[in-house]
Amino acid sequence: MNFLNSSRRRSESAVDRVADALRTGLMTRRFAPGQRLIEADLTEEFQVSRGTLRQAFSRLESDGLIDIVPNRGAIVRQMSQRDVLELFQIRSELEGLAARLAASRMSDPAVKARFKADIAAIWEEQPRVDGGRYLDENSGFHQAILVAADNQQLASICGQFHLHMIMGQVGRALGGEAMARSVEEHRHIADAILECDPDRADRLMREHLLRALQLSQA
Repeated sequence: MNFLNSSRRRSESAVDRVADALRTGLMTRRFAPGQRLIEADLTEEFQVSRGTLRQAFSRLESDGLIDIVPNRGAIVRQMSQRDVLELFQIRSELEGLAARLAASRMSDPAVKARFKADIAAIWEEQPRVDGGRYLDENSGFHQAILVAADNQQLASICGQFHLHMIMGQVGRALGGEAMARSVEEHRHIADAILECDPDRADRLMREHLLRALQLSQA
């Protein structure tokens, strides 16, 4: 029984590892929208079985990140302009609320200290030149706000709207100037939250996501 449990844990760990690596590839546009994911290449790269890879594919399909097409295999989902528009409309409402809630909790010293630690990367002065690293920073910033908001249902719902997929498709437009502007907007949102200003935090978050939407449609 112990052997079976250990084997199951190793299998789950391998699936987690591969699924996470594929999500990162989607976010950084290593795997572009519409691209077919070749099983033979990926099993060799990750040193896993086809069964493990297919379990990872199944997770990404459940998340709406890829499509499993008969006789073709796994293909990175190609989001339409309407898909992106509708998801950003939903996200602006949800993340505006998250920023508002986070700002309302900054009077708690422990919450404020945790938030400052979680967003430390946004204050680093070096230019953002690596799109993949920037997208990690971006994801971490938005996640930190959800943590500070302390609303588990809101965090769960936000997680269903595929930030990785959206940003993967926006990623083609993320040049140095766009990343620098986004970082500056993150800093303004963070200031509003830290200053316990829910209205301003909400407004700035919505404006930030509207600009990201416009960038995706450029």
